[in-house]
Formats: sequence, C-alpha cells, structure tokens
Amino acid sequence: MQYYFNLYNFSNFTLTLVLLTPKKLIKMKKYIILCLFMFAQSLVFAQKTYILCGNLLDTKSGKQQTKQTIIIEKNKILDVVPGYITPKGNTDKLIDLKDKYVLAGLIDMHVHVENEFGPTTRLDQYVLDEADIAFNAVGFVKTTLLKGFTTVRDLGGTGVNISIRKAINKGKIPGPRVFTAGKALASTGGHADPTNGSRRVLIGNPGPKEGVVNSVEDAKKAVRQRYKNGADCIKITATGGVLSVAKSGDNPQFTIEEVKAICDMAKDYGMHVAAHAHGDEGMQRAIIGGVKTIEHGTYMSEATMDLMKKYDAYLVPTITAGKEVEEKARIKGYYPAIVVPKALAVGPQIQGTFAKAYKRGVNIAFGTDAGVFAHGRNAKEFGYMVEAGMPEIEAIQSATITNAKILKMENEIGQIKKGFFADIIAVNENPLQDIKTIENVVFVMKDGKIYKNKKG
Repeated sequence: MQYYFNLYNFSNFTLTLVLLTPKKLIKMKKYIILCLFMFAQSLVFAQKTYILCGNLLDTKSGKQQTKQTIIIEKNKILDVVPGYITPKGNTDKLIDLKDKYVLAGLIDMHVHVENEFGPTTRLDQYVLDEADIAFNAVGFVKTTLLKGFTTVRDLGGTGVNISIRKAINKGKIPGPRVFTAGKALASTGGHADPTNGSRRVLIGNPGPKEGVVNSVEDAKKAVRQRYKNGADCIKITATGGVLSVAKSGDNPQFTIEEVKAICDMAKDYGMHVAAHAHGDEGMQRAIIGGVKTIEHGTYMSEATMDLMKKYDAYLVPTITAGKEVEEKARIKGYYPAIVVPKALAVGPQIQGTFAKAYKRGVNIAFGTDAGVFAHGRNAKEFGYMVEAGMPEIEAIQSATITNAKILKMENEIGQIKKGFFADIIAVNENPLQDIKTIENVVFVMKDGKIYKNKKG
C-alpha cells in the first residue's frame, strides 16, 4: 500500500506531493509533525493587527495626528505610520477607528483593587475570607480595564492584591497591569493599622509582618517583609486618614527617622515609596524622608509645595475621592460616626489644594483612590483637574507620560510608539476639547488583546 501526502515546503512556501510507503511513513513521522508545528507557528508569528486611526494623540508632544496606522505584533507596537495601511497577510486583523480619537492606555496611580467602600465595609473585615476578597476583586479589575485604565498602582489591601496581580499577568483574569504595595505600613493606631476600631480582645499587637511600624528597626523589617511578600512598591500612612476608625485625620504618624529608614530600605530593593498624607507636618516629614509621591495632600502649605519641588516629589490629588467621601458622609449611617466629621472637613479641600499646587509648579501624577468610591469612575478625575485649572493635555499627560516615568516604565507604556506595549484606547470625541469624553471609552486594547470594541 502506498500513501500520498502534501508536505509544506518552507523554503519557497509551496506544497509538494510526496509518495510514501508504510516503512518510509514511519521514518518520516517526526519530520511531518515538526513541519506541521512549524507551519502552525509561522501562522501565529506572522499575524499582525492594523488599527486605522482617524485621530491619534501623541501624549508626549500633545499633538493630534490624523490618518495614522498602528501596526501591532503580539503584545507590542511594531510601528506607527502615516496614512491608512491595508493588511497584507490573510491572517492579519484590521480595526477601523477612523471616526475615533485614539490615545495610549491610561494609568491610575492610586487604586485599591481589593475593595469598594460601602456601609458594610467595617463588617466585611471580619466576615470576608481571602477567597471572598479575591472574587470581588476580579470584578473590580475588569471594570477598571474596560474603562480604559490599562495600568494601575494599587496602594494597599490585605495582600490578596498581590495574587490578583499574578492572576492578571498569567492571563487567568482580565485586568490592568498592576503594581501593588501589598499591605500599607502604619504606626500603632495609625491610618493603616488593621486593628483600629476592633474590640480589645481582637486588637492584639500587630507588628512589621502585619504592616505596623514603631521604630527604625520595625521600618526596615516591614519593607523587607513587603519585598518577601511580592510587593512592587511601598505605601506608608504618613498622617491620619479619613476612613480609618480613629479620631485624627491629619496628625503626623511617623518620625522622620522612620520614614528615612523605610525609603532607604525600599531603594535597596528597587522600590519607590508613596505616602498617604492629609496634614502638612506629616507631608514634610515624608518628603524630607524620601518618598516619591504624596497621596491626597489636603492641607498642604505653600512651604510644603516648595519642598516637593526641591525634592522632586509628586502630588497624587485624588480629587474624586474627596468629593465622594463628602457626599457619602451626608448619608446617615453610611460611615461610622467617627469618620463623618473628617470626611466633611477633608472632602471640600482637596480640589482647591490641587489647584494651588499645580499653579505653584508641583509635579502632578494622576490618581483617584478608586475603591474609596466605585471602581470604573476613575476618569471623573480628569474633569475635576481641568475644572481646577489644568489644561486637558496636561491632565492626560499626568495619566500617561508622568505615571509611566514614576513606575520606571517610560519606555514601555504611556505612549503609542514603536516598541511600546500595545495599550491603546479610543473615545468618540476629541479629549483636548471635551475632557469628559474619556469617561466613555469605546475601545480598549491591552498587551495587543482587544477587551472592548463598542461600535458607533
């Protein structure tokens, strides 16, 4: 018996008819399998995606370019060329965004992927297992991605945030690229002390492992523990906070020596430090101690603003969170009684402080504190920033160019450019004329994969 086979010829891309006996067929088995594998691989590697962009925003220069084509291979941008280019290969994909405004995926530098604050949040700390937190987080990160935020910095949770990052990186769940601090660091009774408000029998004596620091040695150990746990950066609560069950929302809660120890140790492990801070004295200690970003900055003085410029620190305003907590504080029973006066005092201040800091030349990084309010509403921050005096393009650059630089990803994200990750979004209107259009993202691609493509 004889068998006829068409074998793929890789040298000239033709098909050749081959006559084989059963004996020869056995000898050729490995060769045939190898040929088929190489053929399948060649189809995968050859596949490209062409995105036709009617309007493409260059986030670096701030200029709009018309009639551009983005060529993508796997998860990277292969090239960006003028005009509309037609795909050549049969397996190539074509995406028509000629009537859209295209820009790089957005970066939010302050989110909490594990939770979403509500009336039951305090109770949830005692009744939710890690699995419950993880299942909730799956929905939160998907929502964030579909709203156009392809990268986020998570600034504190239980440690489940690290597992969420891993799951996203492995492709198990959809979500943005996550950089996480794991569990934030606090002093005893401080804003991120996980036992605040608990009955005495449950308070115990949390230490560096749990993220509670009370000395320079504690500070060093806490950073090393975060590194061991898999954190990407460090978050400290340099002052009191609004939503913690503690009286003060702005008192300093770390010494300068403790902050310096944290920042020096973080630097040794290649991590930057973010500092939650509402009060001015705590901010100054944090800046002098070496933190990279100040979160909120509510009661920042002009002297502190100048200090931020001197030390090349960045303000992450989180205006949306301020407005949201003030609004929710007016709902009876939404927050514990001890939280309400803090929320009513801090909420109205943040946008005004941001406006003063921006005008004084302080570096601004885009961040929202999503999780304090509903995930997916992150883009409202743009409108508040513009309302306070920041031009549209600078607000967008704060969420792309600036944040990529802080994350040391400036050569990989934040721009639509050759060699960068294919993180691309699109909106219906020109965001340089109407910044609120970013609240309605119609196309989302992350790492070359399309997650949203809403027609019309």
